[in-house]
Amino acid sequence: MLTALTPEDPRTQAKIWKLYRDYFDVSERKRRWNLREDIPWDQCNPGLDPAIADVVETFCMVELFLPDYLAKQLPQVRGNKGRSWMLASWGYEESKHSMALNDWMLGGKHRTERQLNEMDTSVFEREWGLKYDDPLASVVYTMVQEIATRVNYRNLRKIAGGQCPALDQVLEFVQIDEAAHGGFFRQLVSIYLEEDRAATLERIRLVINTFSMPADLLLANGRQRMADIVALGIFDDRIYLNEVVTPLLAQLGLTRADIRGPRAIRVA
Repeated sequence: MLTALTPEDPRTQAKIWKLYRDYFDVSERKRRWNLREDIPWDQCNPGLDPAIADVVETFCMVELFLPDYLAKQLPQVRGNKGRSWMLASWGYEESKHSMALNDWMLGGKHRTERQLNEMDTSVFEREWGLKYDDPLASVVYTMVQEIATRVNYRNLRKIAGGQCPALDQVLEFVQIDEAAHGGFFRQLVSIYLEEDRAATLERIRLVINTFSMPADLLLANGRQRMADIVALGIFDDRIYLNEVVTPLLAQLGLTRADIRGPRAIRVA
């Protein structure tokens, strides 16, 4: 059972707000990209391996749950300006990711408009729900998820190998965004570690040991889609431990002993 977290005082909220403003300023100055103008849409490759297009579709479907992600998480942090404003900014960027993946599938003739409409319908028939009814556990989960998502996009880009300049640019932009998201949430968790180490460690331990990728649980054929991702070498248990958990713990100043517990990740 999770122990109670000390309520956030004005000093903690001020730290979080400064963290968000710094994140926002850097994003505006260095990272924003234009969906119409910054991607070479005339260089979509319709001959790309269909397995890659299938993974792009999976990632696009997960992004389509954005209304649920925001509707369920915002009420948890409505009174925390830094966290709620970050969710609004995060939602804007995730919506761009969804549109970019959608437009690539259409532009490269990997899916028709009808197929994409059916994809939308199939997604909206299901609903994402909070895995943790606790705002601190939720932010720890978001931290891990964003870092894992960045690894997924980076590895997909490697596998695509630059064979499609349009997809290569989309995946570069998206993985940079995801890295920025993961960095923000990691710094946010670091603030909570300073404020209430025991409660924060408890949630880090819980999330890391029970983490699962969204596609596995959200999509009607999620297990098969995750198996395809594993088969391509994009993400699996080993990658999770070596490329998500290990560097994350080092950045947080923690060790595996700090999060020791039963492992329950489901990636296949």
